[in-house]
Amino acid sequence: MGKFRRSTHQYHKSIKQNASLEKSPTKIARSQRNHIFSSLIAYCKLEFLKIKTLLNHFALKYKLILKANQMAYQELQNLQRNFMPA
Repeated sequence: MGKFRRSTHQYHKSIKQNASLEKSPTKIARSQRNHIFSSLIAYCKLEFLKIKTLLNHFALKYKLILKANQMAYQELQNLQRNFMPA
């Protein structure tokens, strides 16, 4: 029973924090359902990546954010190089 409770707690924590279930600003029932469904899909994708990479959800989220920030910074540098005089 303890293992089930622990895994259920981990599921709820991860789907709220890593799949953005709590961050829905929607008021309409249909958009709320769509957001919940999208969060469940995101959680499933995180689970597949967790198994494939042997990283937990928080580490995967951190790596994704880090990579996105690196790409955004690189794009900013490219724009500055191309459109701003030296």
